[in-house]
Amino acid sequence: MEMYEMPLVAQTESPADHTTAASASGHALNTLKWALLIPVTGVAAGVLGQYSYGMWAGVVVTLAVAATAAVVAGGVWHRAGAATLASVAALALPFFAGPAFYETYIKQLGERVHAVVADTGERRGVKRSTQLAVCRVVDTTGTARDLSQQQNCYGQFEVGQEVVLFRDPQGALGPWIEARPGARTPDVLGLGITAGLFLTAGSALFYAGQRRRS
Repeated sequence: MEMYEMPLVAQTESPADHTTAASASGHALNTLKWALLIPVTGVAAGVLGQYSYGMWAGVVVTLAVAATAAVVAGGVWHRAGAATLASVAALALPFFAGPAFYETYIKQLGERVHAVVADTGERRGVKRSTQLAVCRVVDTTGTARDLSQQQNCYGQFEVGQEVVLFRDPQGALGPWIEARPGARTPDVLGLGITAGLFLTAGSALFYAGQRRRS
């Protein structure tokens, strides 16, 4: 009996396979772009809001970031749950990232100056019903400064109390007040919340992008 060998047929990739692979790669890069861009921009908005000239710009950027997260994840990728989570995290992120940056930056790089609390009180906020604490301090050069809650004055200091001021070497940010001895330890809680919100917003967007619906 004669044996016949079956010819081997080479398997080749179809154009459709290449198209699918290219589409998946494009989706992954697009997803990664938004998953990083939105949280990073949120952090930048928080930092911008710490400067007197950038406060309102920071608010506008914050609202734009939250809206963009909702539109991209919900309107474009059709993932409502992820869109809600990403939008809320992106909205909250600047409000924690900004103060965390302020305190960490000025404590690590700022100049320590001894001062005395000359007076304490309250002032009206943007809303007339809101009362905000304020401290007046006098440093060793005789310079008097009024510090707000943004600079760590929450009514915890007493008149005559010796404190430490951390002054921005660039002069763009107001000084930060701390009780003596004025440790340079950063706010670990604030940094942790900032990192958590950053990861939450990025993860929600990454999930929505990878599981997008047409």
